[in-house]
Amino acid sequence: MFTGIVTDIGTVTELDQQGDLRARIETAYDTAGIDIGASIASDGVCLTVIALGDNWYDVQISAETVSKTNLDGWRKGKRVNLERALKVGDELGGHIVSGHVDGVAEVVAVEDEGDSTRVTLRAPADLARFIAPKGSVALNGTSLTVNDVSECDFGINFIPHTKEVTTWGDVAVGDRVNLEIDTLARYVARLAEMS
Repeated sequence: MFTGIVTDIGTVTELDQQGDLRARIETAYDTAGIDIGASIASDGVCLTVIALGDNWYDVQISAETVSKTNLDGWRKGKRVNLERALKVGDELGGHIVSGHVDGVAEVVAVEDEGDSTRVTLRAPADLARFIAPKGSVALNGTSLTVNDVSECDFGINFIPHTKEVTTWGDVAVGDRVNLEIDTLARYVARLAEMS
């Protein structure tokens, strides 16, 4: 489990297709404190550490994960949002995030509003019904509050701090973004279907 509070920006330094995709991610984390088998959310995707070095870790990514996320667009040099798994007693600053991406949204508009940036995204139609104004979503692993919703489009405001400590400062129209809907919204919808 994660909180959607990004704690490092890593860089993809190696990619190797060996049946599954293997990626090396350079990080500022103290890798001496990371165990083989640990989970690290990388752009919102829960990935398992399979090898470690002084300032990097490797992950193995299944074809299923690649097909459901934006990881098919990873290239050497790509910056990615990172978050270590939640430990009992950690502050829950965002919302409960599983790292299981539901689909990929597309950035359809980017507009500066004062010091903040308003980003409009288009969700897949089957996921749009789970997104509500003032609800939570995880986008590329970042816990965010939805400002408004219009059919499949929804808006998010990014304050300067968020743009500095995540990859959201680099956002552009056309970007494909990993979308994880709020777990609570999923269960409420399921209960409504059953009644």
